[in-house]
Amino acid sequence: MSPDKNSDTEVADAEYGERVGERLRSIRRQKGMSLQDVEADSSQEFKASVLGAYERGERAISVPRLQRLAQVYDVPVDQLLPLGDAAGDDVIIDLTGRSGRPESDGALTLDLAAMQRLGGPEADMLSRYVRMIQVQRQDFNGRVLTVRRDDLRAIACILGVPTERARGRLDQLELSLSS
Repeated sequence: MSPDKNSDTEVADAEYGERVGERLRSIRRQKGMSLQDVEADSSQEFKASVLGAYERGERAISVPRLQRLAQVYDVPVDQLLPLGDAAGDDVIIDLTGRSGRPESDGALTLDLAAMQRLGGPEADMLSRYVRMIQVQRQDFNGRVLTVRRDDLRAIACILGVPTERARGRLDQLELSLSS
């Protein structure tokens, strides 16, 4: 490899490391966690100083540690990696095919903490569906999730009720924060 290619690769690697760090910081902040919170929640596996170095792109994180950090954050591991192409153009793709504010689309807000307390197959399917929405929207705050009218149709199917009764069923399950 020529010296120019070697330095180009090093620059690209450093830029990618910075983008990984930015993504790690973004997810941590969405979760409302400080560096010290992550250290405590990981039983000191992720020291605040080391996690800070990952976030600044000063240290590279190994794949096994990335996987364990994803478990601490309770997000799919691929969500800790930057989006977009190698050139650094992060692109968020709306896989839902919808645009505009969710509130204008018959939305309601789900209490995700209450959902975690539910059990049974209905709750498992609902949790998987909500996780898919979070991944599509890149929304990992973990406390609430606004679902749109089209999402409500799918939720109605999961709950085994007609669409017009889905909000009521979510209220019965104490999952709805808005009606």
